[in-house]
Amino acid sequence: MKVYIIEEKCVGCRQCVKSCLYGAIEIINKKAVINDKCVNCGSCLSSCKFGAIAYEGTIKETKKTDFSSYKGVMVIAEQDHGQLKHVSLELLGKAKELGEKLGEPCYVTVLGHKISKIAKNILEYGPDKVFALDNPLLDNYQTDVYLKSVVTLLKEIKPAIVIFGATNNGRDLAPRVASKLYCGLTADCTELDIDKDEKILLQTRPAFGGNIMATIISPNHRPQMATVRPKVMKMPEKVNNIKGEIIDYKVSLDKKDLRTKIKKIVRNTSHHVNLEDAQVVVAFGRGIGDKSNIALIEKLSKVLNAEIGASRAVVDKGYIDKEHQIGQTGKTVRPKLYIACGISGAIQHIAGMSSSELIIAINTDPQAPILDIASYAIVGDLKKIIPALTEEFSTYLKETA
Repeated sequence: MKVYIIEEKCVGCRQCVKSCLYGAIEIINKKAVINDKCVNCGSCLSSCKFGAIAYEGTIKETKKTDFSSYKGVMVIAEQDHGQLKHVSLELLGKAKELGEKLGEPCYVTVLGHKISKIAKNILEYGPDKVFALDNPLLDNYQTDVYLKSVVTLLKEIKPAIVIFGATNNGRDLAPRVASKLYCGLTADCTELDIDKDEKILLQTRPAFGGNIMATIISPNHRPQMATVRPKVMKMPEKVNNIKGEIIDYKVSLDKKDLRTKIKKIVRNTSHHVNLEDAQVVVAFGRGIGDKSNIALIEKLSKVLNAEIGASRAVVDKGYIDKEHQIGQTGKTVRPKLYIACGISGAIQHIAGMSSSELIIAINTDPQAPILDIASYAIVGDLKKIIPALTEEFSTYLKETA
């Protein structure tokens, strides 16, 4: 949309001139004039107390569109070689909740080849319908055919809400689908809810480096789309009485739809950091001090068969790879046990681990924010406490083996 001046309302007060970062507004004959430097950012709109600045088409575009044909909440599930990703079931649990609030059905779409077992597995968690898109060309994730398949389905089914996992594949596919359907997309949401009055999706995500939480809505377009990180939503329970159905949905695909060809898939044989699915995580932060003290963390994690996590501060210092980072700019975890060693507890880090079942925090500062959310807080020198914990855990596990 283009910014323009409503001349009859303009009084030449110059407030808009001061507000423009690009020098795109001038006063000519006591009236504001927008020149060719304007980038249509809209920052000048709020500066005008007289309502003399507006976007072209604003009145037309704010008229409500009839979305009555759009019903239901759809989850785009993700599987890899016959293994359903946990995030898909986590999103299903949230989708059922959203559907109940709207009084609308919950759907799941799964794509792949020979996926009947996966579809049956999904059905056990209570969706109303599972759309199984089974085709040899969908065996491995490839953007072109997955995009065509999902867009074709969504155009026919017309769900009001579509949710993707914020995985590598989800982050690749979701924005392309949104572009094809001319709708918005909110990425990396940490919460989804329904506005009781407007019956629209409330999409909450961190903004400005995690310093604020922004709630975003898409009132003028359908479907409403969002991606959600793994482990943000709770894993649902299986239902006792399965009432849903599996629908074999056929999409016409051809090899010509593929612009790339997979010649070989090489699996990484080295240790893979699987923080999202870890039952125990031992994480460390700036309080670790010297890099050599990481050996203490490694010993404790080995005894507990745990994954090692880290705060952004130590990742930025080069102490450990980014794949270990936990928080709003890293991974979100929900382990049974989370041990935080020398982590102060900035809001960005807490957002990535606060849902852990049991939190043990070790810190020299009794006022550290992480102690407020800890199940057990230990105030002291981690160089003394961690070896003691390691020895105690080792002894206990041997006795109970």
